[in-house]
Amino acid sequence: MQTLFLNARLSDATMPESRIGNLLVEDGVIRDLDAAPKPADGREMIDLAGRTLMPGLIDCHVHVVASMMNLHANAQLPDSLAVLRSLPIMRGMIDRGFTTVRDVGGAPYALAEAVEQGLAVAPRLVVCGKSLSKTGGHADGRPRYDIHDPTRWERNFGALGRVADGIDEVRRACRQELRQGARFIKIMANGGVSSPTDPVAWHGYSVSEIKAAVEEARDAQTYVSAHLYTADAIMRAVECGVHSLEHCNNIDRPAAELAARAGAVAVPTLVTYEALAQDGPSYGLPPASIAKIEDVRRRGMESLTILRDAGVTIAFGTDLLGETHVRQSEEFAIRARVLPSREIIASATTAAARLIGMEGQLGVLAPGALADLIVVDGDPMADAAILADPMNRIQIVMKEGRIVRRHEGLIGH
Repeated sequence: MQTLFLNARLSDATMPESRIGNLLVEDGVIRDLDAAPKPADGREMIDLAGRTLMPGLIDCHVHVVASMMNLHANAQLPDSLAVLRSLPIMRGMIDRGFTTVRDVGGAPYALAEAVEQGLAVAPRLVVCGKSLSKTGGHADGRPRYDIHDPTRWERNFGALGRVADGIDEVRRACRQELRQGARFIKIMANGGVSSPTDPVAWHGYSVSEIKAAVEEARDAQTYVSAHLYTADAIMRAVECGVHSLEHCNNIDRPAAELAARAGAVAVPTLVTYEALAQDGPSYGLPPASIAKIEDVRRRGMESLTILRDAGVTIAFGTDLLGETHVRQSEEFAIRARVLPSREIIASATTAAARLIGMEGQLGVLAPGALADLIVVDGDPMADAAILADPMNRIQIVMKEGRIVRRHEGLIGH
């Protein structure tokens, strides 16, 4: 099966500038960027008339099983219901041009496998299984006076995390998640907004527990991702060997410079705080969580500048929950207030592909790369904010050579 995109403005973050070309897709991969414009048996030809053809987008911080904003209630959903509620969430993501997402807590490897087998129209999933938290940490969703076993919901499909205390439990939990197919390990290294009993500034794990997780991940030839806000927690995590730093809203310059020297990657998720503040009360976010939002929300924009000035690699993330998943693409417009468009596109393509271990396979227009592609009306390299309007701006979404969404005006022949 072949698709030939004619008269395309070819654009990716590795190119010094876009250019017009004819891109040929065959058997799910990119074959040629300068193909002859000739019909052939089994070949669909689509004239893009100068529209932008670029790599599919990658969101490095999602929770596809989080169909409710109240995560404690989400964890208690019956598995069959929770699975079915995740399907429209994933369909929405790929319709917005996200052909790959990294799930940082909740989605099991079995769901990634189901997507790979074509059982759901969804982005490619890179999963960590359940995130790890200490008792009373960010993945312990029990209300303050709930003294029941914190592990009672952790095996449920709708649970985003699990509790593991002490070096031995952390090691065992890491090994269990890796055995079940996790591509990396996620830990909660600060308090959080959506959990009820942990102030944001709390440290989520001790140095020895973090080092145990890092050692287990490295032994499995992967890395640790950590939920982080404060500068001191970020510095602790980086010194322990954590590679992927999620959120980072309250980072300062010394912490950012340390992260840059260590080669760590930051994954800011600014849109979620806008969504939590605006929509949280009406969608069931507990009052204790709402009270914690402003502390991290107001520092988010400043964190982008600090990270960029320090030279930290920035990947794209959103971290939306429940009904707010539809706001995923707004992250482009938020970042565009601070960052150059080319850097924003790189964060959602080349930098993201490197973080998920698929550099060269995703995020680029190159022969041999997977044919995850989007067609955009306009030039995102000049104005990344146009991607905040995906239903109008993104006119074709292709994953591994198969078109999963197409604007009615772009019919091939």
